[in-house]
Amino acid sequence: MKKLPWSGSGFAARNEADMKNRKITLIIVLVVLGLALIGCQRERISTINSDPGRFLHKDVVVAGTVTQAIGAFNHGIYQIDDGTGVIWVYSSSRGAPSKGARVGVRGRIMPTITFLGINYATVLQESDRRG
Repeated sequence: MKKLPWSGSGFAARNEADMKNRKITLIIVLVVLGLALIGCQRERISTINSDPGRFLHKDVVVAGTVTQAIGAFNHGIYQIDDGTGVIWVYSSSRGAPSKGARVGVRGRIMPTITFLGINYATVLQESDRRG
């Protein structure tokens, strides 16, 4: 009688190795997704405005409604309100979205204007936008 290729200990060893490789792949995928989600945490605008130095030159994500917008020639500056505060966003490649649009923006906090402990303008330089 002919021995079947899936019978015997060779099959079990290969199956065990495949399962081990799948587990390792799954762990790697979960770690990468976890790191990606950490980088995507949305900040409240009021948190950024209360201590802009803490976020200086760091990537942040904010979302809200566009309340003011000025744009021309694929450059623009617009203001977002998330219900906790407002922040100005500078776009050097996509212009400004329309007033009233709901957007999510990823970018870096740029140096701000602060005088006598009062923050007058926090600017987010846009690197990506959704909405």
